[in-house]
Amino acid sequence: MPSFPKKGIAILDTNELETGESKTFKLTDGEESLPCFVVRYQGELQAFVNRCRHIPMTMDWVENQFLTEDGEFILCPTHGALFQPDTGACVGGPAYGKSLFRVPLVARDGQVFAQWPSMEEED
Repeated sequence: MPSFPKKGIAILDTNELETGESKTFKLTDGEESLPCFVVRYQGELQAFVNRCRHIPMTMDWVENQFLTEDGEFILCPTHGALFQPDTGACVGGPAYGKSLFRVPLVARDGQVFAQWPSMEEED
């Protein structure tokens, strides 16, 4: 059973990212390591596992850059899949109908903590 801290891991200060900015981070639990990212979209922080649902490749097309130039979608640069930043749902491209795995976030004492994600399909 994973020994990941129940409270999560601090990944950034609550006001660290402006709308449209993103940041990568890594969650580690024993031998398992997950590349992840957080993005501020429409004022809210959203975090996902940094792995396209079409082919499991990381999606930052430039370091810490995940959104399209207009800030409307998360873009997987490998095959052009587009994901909604608020839900992680793929709305275009080869991963259509699938969603990115969400990383739960908790804000506490001026910091944002990432919790271990469920890697199971959502219905």
